[in-house]
Amino acid sequence: MSTHTSKVDNSVSYLEYQGKHKGLKAWIFSTDHKRIGLLYLVTMLFFFSIGVTFGFLMRLELLTPGKTIIDPQTYNSFFTLHGIIMIFLFIIPGLPAVFGNFFLPIMIGAKDVSFPRINLLSWWLFLLGGILAIVSVIMPGGAVDTGWTFYVPYSVRTGTNVWPALLAAFILGFSSILTGLNFVTTVHRLRAPGMSWFRLPLFIWSLYSTAWIQVLATPIIGITLLMVFFERVFGFGVFDPALGGDPVLYQHLFWIYSHPAVYIMILPAMGVISEIIPVFSRRTIFGYKFIAFSSIAIAFFGSLVWAHHMFTAGMSSPAMFIFSLLTFIVAIPSAIKVFNWVSTLYKGSIQTDPPLLYALAFIFLFAIGGFTGLIQGALSVNMHIHDTSFIVAHFHYVMFGGTGFGIFAALHYWFPKMFGRKYNLKTAKVGFWTLFVGFNVLYFPMFIMGWLGMPRRYYDYLPEFHIYHSISTYGSWILITGLIIMFTNLYIGYKRGAVTTEENPWGGETLEWQTMTPPPIENFDVIPEVTGDPYGYKQNDENETVKVKEAL
Repeated sequence: MSTHTSKVDNSVSYLEYQGKHKGLKAWIFSTDHKRIGLLYLVTMLFFFSIGVTFGFLMRLELLTPGKTIIDPQTYNSFFTLHGIIMIFLFIIPGLPAVFGNFFLPIMIGAKDVSFPRINLLSWWLFLLGGILAIVSVIMPGGAVDTGWTFYVPYSVRTGTNVWPALLAAFILGFSSILTGLNFVTTVHRLRAPGMSWFRLPLFIWSLYSTAWIQVLATPIIGITLLMVFFERVFGFGVFDPALGGDPVLYQHLFWIYSHPAVYIMILPAMGVISEIIPVFSRRTIFGYKFIAFSSIAIAFFGSLVWAHHMFTAGMSSPAMFIFSLLTFIVAIPSAIKVFNWVSTLYKGSIQTDPPLLYALAFIFLFAIGGFTGLIQGALSVNMHIHDTSFIVAHFHYVMFGGTGFGIFAALHYWFPKMFGRKYNLKTAKVGFWTLFVGFNVLYFPMFIMGWLGMPRRYYDYLPEFHIYHSISTYGSWILITGLIIMFTNLYIGYKRGAVTTEENPWGGETLEWQTMTPPPIENFDVIPEVTGDPYGYKQNDENETVKVKEAL
């Protein structure tokens, strides 16, 4: 990207700046978008570690038939809290709240987001919601055991602490809405001179599409959870059939939000991949406009397919046919992205650094998740595999194999820019391969046992499923080893890694690579003027890719 701006001289890094507050207060009361992004990162990883612990204990329980380490009630609470934490506190906020907050203003040439104080409020709400969800574990009555979907009538009648979890999800929804409003306004109003819509980096396109889903879809789940809360506390008859309510209505309202939420999770990860692949293949991104418009298409069509979660709940044949068709249609823009990523890699000068490894793993794992999703979209097959561990495997291939690996890719890609230090590349690769192998050993057996009839969410199982559960549990040990290696390497890099003030260690072309490392308080001394395309790689007549060197 060609820019006209002054170099950043004598600017204070956001890591060094001290305003009227010092120490911890300088962080938790800061309205700097970069510090808020890091606050999200630290709290999100804390909650992630708790969610991983619950998942690990569940897998240990399923190592052998019968009781292994915990009783059925505790198991139900563990998988409920695992789902709530991983979805509402890690996957959904992961990329927008952390890397969107940190890099969106920089990548469009702005000094901050449109509403810095609202941005800080969104983090406070995120922290409050997370603490409330965790505290419910130790409150009298026991941890919530409804599953992360809070299906009624059970969520109305169980004696466990449902209301703190409902309230936590409601508060987290507000945090998500505020972030979405901030991003939409920032992209519309604060783009640098010359930063037209088709000069926006593709990560910004994905965040923009996601922000609209956050703003339009999240209120639905907020109102729905609030109605469950009132029904449970005050006896209103909305969803409970014993009170004259309709439990299927709850499923419709829940999935009207929760399926678009899948794209809140996956779209920013796709944006990260669209940033990484051209940098590490030294190629211009193939089909920029197709990738940009496919993000909008995914956001639109993804909001219309919710009822494919409900084929067994009872609906008319025409409705089932329509939602099945829409499910297949939403796969088209996702396929466009995968095709364009692979085309970008074709004949590129590929550097297999850790960010690219995570990006390639994303494509592979997301493709498996996507193809198995199409299997579920077929009505006859859906009836067979509904509520089996096949669904668990598919969901984790899309969410963890997709969004999770997208978060790890972003962390390794932008780490030097965020902290001004380097991590060990060899150790990062060891962590990647350990994590990748562990992931597939953990989740792929679930496809097989689900196809054979193993129900999901079951505390116990028949002997014929023992071999698959054992392999899956061994895979969890490998996966956690990979996580430990990866995060330890990044932490050592943050504390003792080689200091770098190099603005552009990977050779990227978007604006975040044109400012100092780590970025200064307001990102730029002078707002840049943007010319040219957003990815400065061209192809010469000999079909060799060369990087275009353009002076600032």
